[in-house]
Amino acid sequence: MDFSLNDMQSMLGESIDRFIANEYDFETRQAHAASEPGFNPDVWQTFVELGWTVVPFAEADGGFDGTAVDLMVVMERLGRGLVVEPYLPNLVLAGGVLRRAGTAEQRARWLQPLIGGERHAALAFAEPHARYAIDDVRTVAIADGDGWRISGDKTYVLNARNAHNIVVPARIGGDTGEIGFFVVERSASGLDVLDFPTVDGLQAADLRLRDVPVAGDARLGPGEDGLPVLETVVDEATLAVCAEAVGILQVLVDKTVDYSRNRVQFGVPIGSFQALQHRMVDMLTGLEQTRSLLWWATMTFAEGGDDAKRAVSAIKYQVGTTGRRIAEEAVQLHGGMGVTWELDVAHYFKRLTAIGRVFGDADWHLDKLAG
Repeated sequence: MDFSLNDMQSMLGESIDRFIANEYDFETRQAHAASEPGFNPDVWQTFVELGWTVVPFAEADGGFDGTAVDLMVVMERLGRGLVVEPYLPNLVLAGGVLRRAGTAEQRARWLQPLIGGERHAALAFAEPHARYAIDDVRTVAIADGDGWRISGDKTYVLNARNAHNIVVPARIGGDTGEIGFFVVERSASGLDVLDFPTVDGLQAADLRLRDVPVAGDARLGPGEDGLPVLETVVDEATLAVCAEAVGILQVLVDKTVDYSRNRVQFGVPIGSFQALQHRMVDMLTGLEQTRSLLWWATMTFAEGGDDAKRAVSAIKYQVGTTGRRIAEEAVQLHGGMGVTWELDVAHYFKRLTAIGRVFGDADWHLDKLAG
């Protein structure tokens, strides 16, 4: 495998790096997270103008024809900046279903405004009883004349507060039916959105759907079972947050090394203490192992085949174990200030902790690997 970026991918990464360095410092990020929508709409429009929102989509839909590697480049850089703008829920999750399951007419109606920044969307795939089993769907869609009525409960729906459309997987006709995708308007009657802030500075919501009416053409696609699409989208999103995690780990390693050079104890920088040097070497080694596994997993996923799902579980397990240890070391080596609200290290740690739980924790993916 060739682990080098091509010229376009390098330019894409450099563009995001420049934006974060010049316009997205930690204080700016905190102000965006504390705002009413939980992000800055003007910054999101900047993403659109710089062409970052087109990366995962086909040229026929107004996209860039990007690959899984292109998406990995974007997400790793967004992780370095601890960006709160809803790239994952809008484009990877909701956009991932729309581009795979929607007809050409449906993509023009719902996907293209999403790419262009005119609308926001969310994917409501998780249910309260199911933990990480995305195929355990109890939300049902019952035919009602020319349309449908949807009932069920969804949990931890990212970006639901700002979404104009929510993509809802539901069983057709009852608990044992195949899974279909329905585009539900945020303002639909019978839909309750109970939003809340998350520990890592993002926004999520629980949904209650009670006989929510949707039109007949709100079901995506020609009618095939949607479970394979849902599994592919969640796998891609898992890789995306793992790439974000690698970006976070890079920052934590760099900041810890810099701090050890400047923090003086007993008249010398603490970075001169051999015991701390060993710990920082272990952090760097773990980072490079995680980065290499991310590259392998991303390219294996892009190629498809029997190893794709195992590759996704392998990198998610690595992030949940080795990645967490690196983050814990970063906090501990910063001492008491490592857990303060004012220091960005604590917020990188919280985001990494949340990544370790979303789309399956380390134990969940270890069981999948063993199985």
